[in-house]
Amino acid sequence: MSEEELGLLRGLIKLNYSGSQSELSSYLNLAMQTGAVLIAGIVLWRISAKMHSKKKAQRSRNSYFETPYAKGWKRK
Repeated sequence: MSEEELGLLRGLIKLNYSGSQSELSSYLNLAMQTGAVLIAGIVLWRISAKMHSKKKAQRSRNSYFETPYAKGWKRK
């Protein structure tokens, strides 16, 4: 092993035993979970919006208020 490789190895060992490597993995795990929740939320939001628009299109208005008199006094 060269001196440079030994220096890199020592650096990795220090990182491992100092705890900064475990903090990095915790932060990386938290960032991945945050991204997954964000993407899942956007997907669910779009699915909900699409279902709502389909449901809204299927509804028919109540014909009780569709009289010539009611059409005459509505604002244009």
